[in-house]
Amino acid sequence: MTDLAAFARENGIKYFMISYTDLFGAQRAKLVPSQAISDMQADGAGFAGFATWLDLTPAHPDMLAVPDAPSVIQLPWKRDVAWVASNCVMSGGGPLDQAPRNVLGNLVGEAAAMGLTVKTGVEPEFFLLTPDGSEISDPADTAVKPCYDQQAVMRRYDVIAEICDYMLELGWEPYQNDHEDANGQFEMNWKYDTAMATADKHSFFKFMVRSVAEKHGLRATFMPKPIMGLTGNGCHVHVSVWDAASGKNAFADDAKELGLSDQGRHFLGGIMKHASALAVITNPTVNSYKRINAARTVSGATWAPNTVTWTGNNRTHMVRVPGPGRFELRLPDGAANPYLLQAVIIAAGLSGLRTKADPGPRHDIDMYAEGHTVTNAPRLPLNLLDAIRAYDADPDLKAAMGEAFSGAYLKLKTQDWNAYTSHLSQWERDTTLDI
Repeated sequence: MTDLAAFARENGIKYFMISYTDLFGAQRAKLVPSQAISDMQADGAGFAGFATWLDLTPAHPDMLAVPDAPSVIQLPWKRDVAWVASNCVMSGGGPLDQAPRNVLGNLVGEAAAMGLTVKTGVEPEFFLLTPDGSEISDPADTAVKPCYDQQAVMRRYDVIAEICDYMLELGWEPYQNDHEDANGQFEMNWKYDTAMATADKHSFFKFMVRSVAEKHGLRATFMPKPIMGLTGNGCHVHVSVWDAASGKNAFADDAKELGLSDQGRHFLGGIMKHASALAVITNPTVNSYKRINAARTVSGATWAPNTVTWTGNNRTHMVRVPGPGRFELRLPDGAANPYLLQAVIIAAGLSGLRTKADPGPRHDIDMYAEGHTVTNAPRLPLNLLDAIRAYDADPDLKAAMGEAFSGAYLKLKTQDWNAYTSHLSQWERDTTLDI
């Protein structure tokens, strides 16, 4: 247990950001002076849960965000402030079951009860835009195939290097940064970790990227498809499961297909079985479905799946197995809630382990060119409403994620869809005004 008051004295911290993430992935915080942190560490900071994207009402008592002290991070760009992830509880009650970090904590505990530790690495992509968000920030970034463009990445060196320097300082072991497949788009990678640690880092990373971008007069966005015609922002997840007792990779077996053990295949089978339903969490916005169901982009490929298929080292499928002992889920996008993303992967995977789910046949074709030849694989949802319905029709996944969470999430996501459909768009005026 980290004593946050001692942490403040040792590191010159004046304020703590007691932070939690709501159901829509928005990060919420209170700025607490270090003189008050001991009480907050014991009792939590009070929030009106209804004021954020949680299924609560103004009549509910305070929701308390209790800091998880070991997650504390001193802001490298503002060293008198520290950020700390927190778990949500209700005043006078127990944990708020719908809160995303609590959902993940429960599933991490289920895996531990099975003697397993889930480890993951994420690959979040983002655009650097002008401050008003209307266009990419680098007018010289115009190549048709801009991926790995060394001139373009060096024109944004000050931003990318500053973020990477901070990750190095924090001990995250970042290992590569690049300009991605869309103009104005970047990706930064750091070492995999346990699911909860990865979720906390992912949450902080998004906050850090936005903060550093603003410092440089830019705007960073993880929006799945901010610019039509260009590749969208993915958030691929690399997944492996480890035996807690031996410390060995439970997914690795060189004698099996692609070096994936029977446990690995069953875990993957759970992902495949629940893919259409889990999409509402991995791809949680209206805009998400403009990425996974996109037409060919300027660069020639969307790099996003639209069918539930898996393969070896082939990036045109929903899941690829790039090497023994792990797989990459290519479905999630930049809008995914860092905690719910990890939670739904574990929920689907553990379901697969319990039922010895079969992932089905492997397809080694180019899905972008030959996907029409695969007739026995489900299509991913075409829009957010389809995804909501798919999740609601999957009782096993809803139960695995927790009924309190599932009810709250479905309610708020349905409201989100209804708000979208009631919005009058410019497209409607352009195509219908003169009919």
